[in-house]
Amino acid sequence: MTERPKKPPESGHSAPPTVGSPSLPSSHSDLKASQPEIKALSQPPSRPSRPSRPSFISYPEVHWEEEETGVNTPAQGLPVAPALQMNERALLLLLTGTNAGQVFAIEDRETLIGRARDAQVRVEDVGISRRHSRIVRREDGRFFVEDLRSTNGTFVNGERGDRIELRPGDRIQVGPNVVLRFSLIDETEESLARQLFEASTRDPLTRAYNRRYFVERLQAELAFAQRHRARLSVIAFDLDHFKSINDTYGHPFGDAVLKVVSAQVLRLIRTEDVFARFGGEEFLVLVRGIEHANVALVAERIRRSIDRLQIPFDGRDVRVSISVGVASLSECSDAGDETEGGAELLKLADERLYKAKAGGRNRVCAS
Repeated sequence: MTERPKKPPESGHSAPPTVGSPSLPSSHSDLKASQPEIKALSQPPSRPSRPSRPSFISYPEVHWEEEETGVNTPAQGLPVAPALQMNERALLLLLTGTNAGQVFAIEDRETLIGRARDAQVRVEDVGISRRHSRIVRREDGRFFVEDLRSTNGTFVNGERGDRIELRPGDRIQVGPNVVLRFSLIDETEESLARQLFEASTRDPLTRAYNRRYFVERLQAELAFAQRHRARLSVIAFDLDHFKSINDTYGHPFGDAVLKVVSAQVLRLIRTEDVFARFGGEEFLVLVRGIEHANVALVAERIRRSIDRLQIPFDGRDVRVSISVGVASLSECSDAGDETEGGAELLKLADERLYKAKAGGRNRVCAS
């Protein structure tokens, strides 16, 4: 075959291709073959992928160096968790258990987690040691969780460790059942979190705990009492002739009576006692650590205080009274079982409450 003569260039001003420039295809087949290369050249360079968040879970090659604070820091080159900003507060949010939703502020250099009385984050759970772990806040604003040789260990995002740096959103598990979330939030978010917890556990009218919270707390207190052979009692009371109060003075005044009575009871009981509205005009007080005879004295003091109340209505004072039943765990045959023991304790207190009503009302029945 005769070779086709090459077509001369249209202009003599075309410059030779520079070094590194892609050569133009000389035929249709060359153009087709070079399409991947052309496509690659036409696309903008891809951005480097954002590094994934470090987990600080397992770095076997890292060496830790002891400092004056007693907390070890990661070796040079590892990512560093963000420091606390001026408008932020460090908090632990309880995600499980009786007090799920409760907020604990991390304000001290060391914050103890456990069942001990002096723990800043006190959680009643059989799987938690008295001094289980602690949150350490460094001077540079970073936070670490340290296990205090607990029986069931401390975990961050599912990984067990003796000392782990915390990042916002990390989940801290202490023992087999309790999970807390570490957060850095501002005061507005903290206030909202506390309001949500209050709304989920408190009766909106009387500010006493609600029935659900009381039942869950009763189970936790029963477990504690059985483990430590501690005393536990229930005071049950309701207002006498409350339906008559509503019918005579109206429901708004009936609500006012419930508020006044609840406020008075809260002034008379201890901080560790649990006061709850169980339903309607019936209330319960969970009392720990006091023998039965003294619990009866507490109940009598509450009854007398309510009997002396004078609640104003339309230019005159209205008097109210309560009937009270008292029962202790030591009187229950199923005290060793959490579920049965709690049910029997409430049933016995309720029976004595109705016995007080049958005996003339405005009195305490403890036997």
